[in-house]
Amino acid sequence: MSEAFDCAKCGESLYGRKYIQAEGGPHCVPCYDGTFANTCAECKELIGHDSRELFYEDRHYHEGCFRCCRCERSLADEPFTCQDNELLCNECYCSAFSSQCSACGETVMPGSRKLEYGGQTWHEHCFLCSGCEQPLGSRSFVPDKGAHYCVPCYENKFAPRCARCSKTLTQGGVTYRDQPWHRECLVCTGCQTPLAGQQFTSRDDDPYCVTCFGELYAPKCSSCKRPITGLGGGKYVSFEDRHWHHSCFSCARCSTSLVGQGFIPDGDQVICQGCSQADL
Repeated sequence: MSEAFDCAKCGESLYGRKYIQAEGGPHCVPCYDGTFANTCAECKELIGHDSRELFYEDRHYHEGCFRCCRCERSLADEPFTCQDNELLCNECYCSAFSSQCSACGETVMPGSRKLEYGGQTWHEHCFLCSGCEQPLGSRSFVPDKGAHYCVPCYENKFAPRCARCSKTLTQGGVTYRDQPWHRECLVCTGCQTPLAGQQFTSRDDDPYCVTCFGELYAPKCSSCKRPITGLGGGKYVSFEDRHWHHSCFSCARCSTSLVGQGFIPDGDQVICQGCSQADL
């Protein structure tokens, strides 16, 4: 008499039947599936022993149930993404959630290098300077009316240029005769002293410091022989071809100031009316 060979679950004989060896002994196929098989997260049916089972984040699926929730493409051998507990193939995910490159119009794939600015997105290789058309990458750039420029291109295109050296002014600078100058370029035509922040004047559009202008072009006071520049509110008196500082315009005899007073020329000198009458 043959030895008993029964299912460990239902007790039915396994002679001549397909069985599966499991913990606790051999099981007939129905008992094995009912005891050990996982439930498909999609269709809620048992995943039989002879079915290909896929596992993702504590969930089990039939191979045919593991598919994109939008296009229903099988994801068994495809890359995929889980978004809000929904499985999506890469194509559907990119179409629904990825940005479009503002330059080429194509999808910026997840994980690819990209740049974002002002609510727009670019592939890294598409974010180019509007001037030299080189990738801006992580370099500094200047936006201007929808365009983007690297700093050198922006300066060459838009920055003011110094009236003397013609190079761009990137910061600071001074204005002379309604033109921009580098501070170091605005110097006295005579002695080359920097004039920025200093009092100066000009002749034939050339700037001069007060000292050089006085020595080269200003008339000389007939009394003290120093230059009369008229700068800084300095006043002077002219008579015929002679000139005096206000403080120097006085009677040659009594030293009384003649500013606003009548005077009499006396050779190379001027005298007050009182001294003139004393000679009579």
